[in-house]
Amino acid sequence: MTSPVIPTIRPARPEDVPAVVAMVHELAEYERAPEQCHLTAEQLTSALFGPGPTSQEPSAPALFGHVAVDEQDQPVGFALWFLNFSTWAGVHGIYLEDLYVRPAARGTGAGRLLLATLADICVRRGYRRLEWWMIDWNPAAGFYASIGAEHLSEWVPYRLSGDALRQLADHVTTAGTRTGD
Repeated sequence: MTSPVIPTIRPARPEDVPAVVAMVHELAEYERAPEQCHLTAEQLTSALFGPGPTSQEPSAPALFGHVAVDEQDQPVGFALWFLNFSTWAGVHGIYLEDLYVRPAARGTGAGRLLLATLADICVRRGYRRLEWWMIDWNPAAGFYASIGAEHLSEWVPYRLSGDALRQLADHVTTAGTRTGD
């Protein structure tokens, strides 16, 4: 039996977008929430590579991506991330939005290499943190612990979305303030 081929990690390219979108949907299925995943290739292309010339969005991408590719340069895993900022440390960090490796490529080191790539970016740029959230039942917790990741139980996530988000945003209009963006 031959050893699995170790994938190569590289920045995502526009031609990788359909495969990454498909894997995002696979991840949503795995996390038992496929009905909540609405990502399209157009949205991801705009987020990673900048919007088209008629868009009202800023031209610089705010999302970054890396892919693990097989020997045919086909994506078998991905990491989508963006910069955050620690006011206490005074420097940026990386927030890993999603990490996913297709089942057939698990055990090849793809996940570890994707995380190592982001850790390398942090070290080279002087960022102090690489952070992510994980669904509480995900068996990857053991893998994360094996690479030295700490489970942070003292921080509790909060989220505004849907009607609550719109209601709070309406407060800007009723209070007569301007966001300036």
